[in-house]
Amino acid sequence: MVMTACSKNNNGSNASSSAPASSGSSTASASETPAAPVNVKLFAVQEPNIDLKTNKFTLFAEEKFNIKFNFETVPSDGAKEKRQISLASGDYPDAYMLTAYIDQFSQADLLKYGKQGVLIPLNDLIDQYAPNIKAALEKNADFKAFSVAPDGNIYGLPAYTQCFHCSYPNKMWINTKWLEKLKLDMPKTTEDFKKVLEAFKNGDPNGNGAKDEVPLSGSTEDFGVRIVPFFMNAFVYDDDRNHLLLKDGKVGSAAVTDEWKQGLTYIKSLYDEGLIDPGAFTQNAEAFKKIGENGDAQILGAGAGMHPAIFVNIDVGNKNSKDYNPVTPLTGPNGVSLATHDGGGVSPGAKFAITNKASKEAQIALIKLVDYMFTSEGQTNAASGMEGIDWRKPKDGEVALGEGVTPQVATIPAVEGEAPRNAGWSGMGHFYMPKEYRDSFVQGTDIYDSANYERRLYQATLLYQGHEPKELFPLWAIWLDPAETDEASMLQTNIRTYIDENALQFITGNKSLDKDWDGYVKGLKDLKLDRYLEILQKAYDGSTFKK
Repeated sequence: MVMTACSKNNNGSNASSSAPASSGSSTASASETPAAPVNVKLFAVQEPNIDLKTNKFTLFAEEKFNIKFNFETVPSDGAKEKRQISLASGDYPDAYMLTAYIDQFSQADLLKYGKQGVLIPLNDLIDQYAPNIKAALEKNADFKAFSVAPDGNIYGLPAYTQCFHCSYPNKMWINTKWLEKLKLDMPKTTEDFKKVLEAFKNGDPNGNGAKDEVPLSGSTEDFGVRIVPFFMNAFVYDDDRNHLLLKDGKVGSAAVTDEWKQGLTYIKSLYDEGLIDPGAFTQNAEAFKKIGENGDAQILGAGAGMHPAIFVNIDVGNKNSKDYNPVTPLTGPNGVSLATHDGGGVSPGAKFAITNKASKEAQIALIKLVDYMFTSEGQTNAASGMEGIDWRKPKDGEVALGEGVTPQVATIPAVEGEAPRNAGWSGMGHFYMPKEYRDSFVQGTDIYDSANYERRLYQATLLYQGHEPKELFPLWAIWLDPAETDEASMLQTNIRTYIDENALQFITGNKSLDKDWDGYVKGLKDLKLDRYLEILQKAYDGSTFKK
């Protein structure tokens, strides 16, 4: 489901599962189909409420592609370790079919096992037996960049997800009921926002006579819920991961700029006045949601998050959900108004790969299966569940999520108390989900109805679209030199941790922005920031993005 792929802190929304707008079929002809089913040993991550052996899509795929699956199933917990053990043992399966948001091959894995011959190149198989995958590679430059290794081989396929609302993760949601009660306008600038938070703190907007309001909170547990990037983007671009800038084709760090220092100064001013919940820098998602769902009285003024279900329930009848609405990216004192933007949920690496254990017949059957999942019907059946069980054709009068888009798929909501349908592979079936297909799912027009949650997020994201910088460093898509991957990974971890820890120390006053800034910058140099940027620059210069 869409929200599953975006955040583990979703509220179980199945507002819009995804599939591509491509067409075609990779059904084998009678002359190619072997008389007996092709045995395929498949390493697979089995999510809750799914039994792969009896799954309706499994049975459908076995019949359609003349396959007999022998699943080597592992649960979500510990999936990465079990995959690594499987490979190290030498007794690995014919193929791996993973779930990207749980575990997948990294780019370094693909290059390592590809060069060892453990993972076979898929190029010829795609060229001969996978017209839909081939078309996707030709159509989408970014999908090709994700998939094709520097040596020209495709050792595995990623889950290509153009999740619109995920691609602008650092949103801010404000209590508009409180704005109305206090007769305040939606804030547009950093100073406007500060005045609103002051009013939330001191104006008793929940009307209970107690000064119990939490003007602003967030979390540290997931991508898109940290409060710093939203504010920092009013001063300098913050990608919320590695704090990288790209200007005139040159990679740099935002965290050593004067604008970064100015942004920290502003956030510190909010903290010093008690306008930011201190827990926002330490608490997990559960603690954040307890603030949003406070039992006695509504106490949260604004919450950072990719979507509001992170901190407030969106179920039917929830009294607080509709009160939280998106804030447009703020404009800072220098006229800067940016928004974090990335690939929309695509992670570098691969979720599907074929090993050298697979017979030629198994290789062909597997690539045809995956090619089917690059069609509208195949992707929907695999990821969402089978037609007639989990989805249906749209009815007259139903509208699609995207404006002017012809609706193609309507989900069939689960009935309370219904047994698990076990009709699809969920995340294991996610493969090709371009925006045009996601936009074609039926959605109602009442954005506060939980059934139409995806439309609410879509409309919110339109406020952020266009606020990204003209140049973005695509760290999620470039391939590093294998000889430098381990070094870059270590540098990345150390540098990112150092930047984030020091940002917190500056905001809370444990370090002085006046006295300790130069020492902080020197510390980054000592951690070999320049070397890290050099490695990234080399990778970018050799990528299809630079070309």
